[in-house]
Amino acid sequence: MTDDDRKPRGEMQIRTVAMPSDTNPNGDIFGGWVLSQMDLAGGTAASLKARGRVATVAIEGMSFHKPVRVGDVLCCYADLERIGRTSLALHVEAWALRSRSYEAKRVLVTEGEFVFVALDPEGKPRPLKSEG
Repeated sequence: MTDDDRKPRGEMQIRTVAMPSDTNPNGDIFGGWVLSQMDLAGGTAASLKARGRVATVAIEGMSFHKPVRVGDVLCCYADLERIGRTSLALHVEAWALRSRSYEAKRVLVTEGEFVFVALDPEGKPRPLKSEG
C-alpha cells in the first residue's frame, strides 16, 4: 500500500507548520520536534477519552518513515488502540502536507504507539470510567 492509497488513521488532533528553527544542520526537521507534536496529539486525545488529566508513560514502536521539511504542514492523528484500568494506548500518526507545488501531497512521515495513564488531582494513577 502506498501513501497515495492510505488514509490517516484516527482523528486529527494537531496541525502545525514546520519552521526553519525546528531543523538540524542538514535542514531536516528534528525527529524530537515531530515526536513532541505526536505526544501533544496523543495527549489531547487521551485526556478527552480519560475525561481528565493524563501523562505519557511510554512510547512504543516509533517508526520514522520520511523526513519532515521546512514548510510542511504536519498533521497528527490519534486512534485508541486499547484501554486498561488506568491507562490508554493510542496509535499516533504524523502526516506531512508537502505544499511546494499547487497540489499538496499527503505523506506518512512517522507513526508510533503512545501510552498514557489517567491521573487524579494529586498526580496518582486513577481508574478510568467505563463507557456507558
